[in-house]
Amino acid sequence: MELISSAERNQLFESFTRDAFHLELRDDYSVPDEDSPFASWLRGEVVDYSYMEPWTQLIRRVTAQGKTVRRVRVVTEPHTSYIQWEHATTALNEEAGEKIRWLPRLRLPKGTTFPMEGNDWWLYDDSLLAVGHFDPSGRVLGSELIEDPDTVVECVRLRDLLWSTAIPHPEYKL
Repeated sequence: MELISSAERNQLFESFTRDAFHLELRDDYSVPDEDSPFASWLRGEVVDYSYMEPWTQLIRRVTAQGKTVRRVRVVTEPHTSYIQWEHATTALNEEAGEKIRWLPRLRLPKGTTFPMEGNDWWLYDDSLLAVGHFDPSGRVLGSELIEDPDTVVECVRLRDLLWSTAIPHPEYKL
């Protein structure tokens, strides 16, 4: 399996034309850029969120072009510290133009199964998947690109189901 880096995956935002959707299924992400801000947040210190600027600038640019960027975060309750922190920072994503919804695992529609071995994925324009792969400690290894029509159709179906079921960020209280 060939993996592309997170930077290469982010380049896909330059070429999609309508909609990018991210399904997040993990209760913790070990992202090196977030280690220090997360540790500061855990200690109750003021957090420097400047590490998010490349992402929020990208989202502002693509949403200003009329494109949609959405994500559903499927989470376990009670929440991990990481999910609590992620919830606290989500306003920055939404201010940039992302639409984010939350779905507690206990509220998943009955019989929901996750394609791609339960890995997170980005779906671009209902035609291209970038499936995230992680090492045992939760660090991102990269993304696998998939264009198989049957797999994409299943992910489109799941996206639509979860999006309609999930709770918009402003309404989801921890």
